[in-house]
Amino acid sequence: MEKVIDKLAWFTLRDGKLLTVRSVGKTLFYLPGGKREAGETDEQALIREIKEELSVDLVPSSLQYAGTFVGPADGKAEGISVQLTCYFGDYTGELQADAEIEELAYVDMQDEARCSAALLVAMAWLKEQALIQ
Repeated sequence: MEKVIDKLAWFTLRDGKLLTVRSVGKTLFYLPGGKREAGETDEQALIREIKEELSVDLVPSSLQYAGTFVGPADGKAEGISVQLTCYFGDYTGELQADAEIEELAYVDMQDEARCSAALLVAMAWLKEQALIQ
């Protein structure tokens, strides 16, 4: 039976590129966000995770569902997928790596080699929407 890791993720774009993060000890970039805790809504979990990882506050009224994307889970056994429920949203504060995040990078399709498989699924959709290059 296939296992699916359920995660929430945030899309923020600048100059035709997508904000991504890289955790300490990892080589690939992925979308900022994470898993919900018991009883949390998508919005509550996403706001908490983004605050922990990037030190900024998402603006709850600006959150807008973008789509749900499934791809192979990076660094996990064969047959394990990650499901990314993605939202667009505005933020206040200064973006900075926090908690387990070591690096932030804005990427586009030319950065494919640096991106996790699940991130590439989401990026392909963003490219179809003409939101990234």
